[in-house]
Amino acid sequence: MKKILLAEDDYDLGISLKQFLSLNKFDVVWGKNGEEALELFKSNRFDICVIDVMMPKMDGFTLAKKINTKNPEIPFIFLTARKTKEDKIKGLKIGADDFITKPFDVEELVLRLNNIIKRTKQQNKLVIDSVENKHIKIGQYMFIPKNQELKSNSKTFKLTEKEVQLIYFLYTHQNKLIHREDILNKVWGKSDFFSGRSMDVFISRIRKYFIEDNNINIKSVRGIGLEFNLKASK
Repeated sequence: MKKILLAEDDYDLGISLKQFLSLNKFDVVWGKNGEEALELFKSNRFDICVIDVMMPKMDGFTLAKKINTKNPEIPFIFLTARKTKEDKIKGLKIGADDFITKPFDVEELVLRLNNIIKRTKQQNKLVIDSVENKHIKIGQYMFIPKNQELKSNSKTFKLTEKEVQLIYFLYTHQNKLIHREDILNKVWGKSDFFSGRSMDVFISRIRKYFIEDNNINIKSVRGIGLEFNLKASK
């Protein structure tokens, strides 16, 4: 079952959505305010989040930013009773996959949820089947795609799916200039502004993973893309 974090402070709407989504084979975890929803997110693994914009204790925009910081791969939809253009732009800048204005048809919500989850899984499936069971040596690191792990002499990093895909793409294009659009299209499935911002976050994180090996350098080439430079160990 696809697992959803529902953040909604309206009790009647929350009950209705939880029941309807459960009937449509979603596993729904319901947070009744922003703070409660954030704590639930920290202790569960979700496929998607449905977030009401106006909530007590923590509004939906703040919640989405915190969720995005913890897991930039998670897709989410905003629910709102307001129809202002400013709200929609703000939500899209945070990285929302959709924006639904109340009142809405719950059947339409289910269709949108399924479409977003399907699209996200397709975008996240970079073809690495041929190396899935292999251990790949990158400098002093051991990269294990199947286990979503990157191991150095001192520690083991547990990777997200997107990190696995990005590291594999960079490794297979090592020591050459990689255009930014190529990375975005192959790993993110699109090359829009928001995907670009997400990529920058992931690149910063991966640089930190490889910091122990001076023979590995991820170089940004302004206005063009990246170079994943890997020198042969002496």
